[in-house]
Amino acid sequence: MVDALTRSMRASHLLVAILVVASVVFAAVGAANGDTFYLRLGTEALIFAGLALSVDILLGYTGLLSLGQALYFGLGAYVSALVLMVTPSFWAAMSAAFGVAMVVGAVGGFIANRVRGVYFALITFGMAQVAAKVVYNTRALGASDGLIGVPIIQINFGFAAISSASPAGFFLFTLAFIVILYAFAAYLLDTPFGRLLIALKANERRVPFLGYDTVTPRLLAYVIAAVIAALSGALYPMLRGFVSPELLFFSTSGNAVITVVTGGVGTLVGALYGGILLTLLKSVVGSYTEHHLVVIGVLFMGAVIFLPRGLMGIVRPDIERILTRRMKS
Repeated sequence: MVDALTRSMRASHLLVAILVVASVVFAAVGAANGDTFYLRLGTEALIFAGLALSVDILLGYTGLLSLGQALYFGLGAYVSALVLMVTPSFWAAMSAAFGVAMVVGAVGGFIANRVRGVYFALITFGMAQVAAKVVYNTRALGASDGLIGVPIIQINFGFAAISSASPAGFFLFTLAFIVILYAFAAYLLDTPFGRLLIALKANERRVPFLGYDTVTPRLLAYVIAAVIAALSGALYPMLRGFVSPELLFFSTSGNAVITVVTGGVGTLVGALYGGILLTLLKSVVGSYTEHHLVVIGVLFMGAVIFLPRGLMGIVRPDIERILTRRMKS
């Protein structure tokens, strides 16, 4: 007997497969036309989709609204840039971002998880603001100008290598990387640990009566979300060649929350589609007016009022029914 969570996850996997196929076709067309701008924009959309994925793990599956995920996204970007400027190694940069995110995420999770509800959101917001101000005023980190001059790197797999300067190649690599992060999150949430997180979101007070701890799972979820955000952020300087303090600002965290709500809270795949939609919308609207935030705000309000389950709330139920009928037949 397949439960509701497994059915919804299978529908999400199919939607991710559709996204992968569409992205590969997009990369092939872009490469054939010699396009750079749209492939770079698509890569950036995938990177910010990784940030949204980390937000959805907390908001959609543990019920924790983090307004400070930009802290870990920006942290991963700065650590990656600093490492790459010393030794242009993808693996060294990602390893450093992973290690720092684990440590900072554990400390931040220990602080934030002492409270719940709006206080959790405010503490995560405060930690991100403190980090942003520190980076903004530190000359060694480029201060308000950020770090520029991140070198082009070769991502070496032994049998092949991908250059960060290749629009199509780096787009496909980023796509594969974000899909791996999605697969890891989906697998984790389908384990007993993931079911425990969902139980905590449903009713935290009853979980101890089942013999489970409530503090450690929330802390682990927070650290996992921090690592996913940092690893996504670590790709940013490889794409753009610089990092800016704006990556740690509240607008980055706020956009990630808007992305998740628009795509569908608690779906994981909604974070990917929402991230792509929001990035493309900002680019298109921004080419006509400087007030693109107004459009994004209207989109967010419309999603909350008319699409409380997000875009995936429209698409995924139909896919679930189709998959269920096929399984029965």
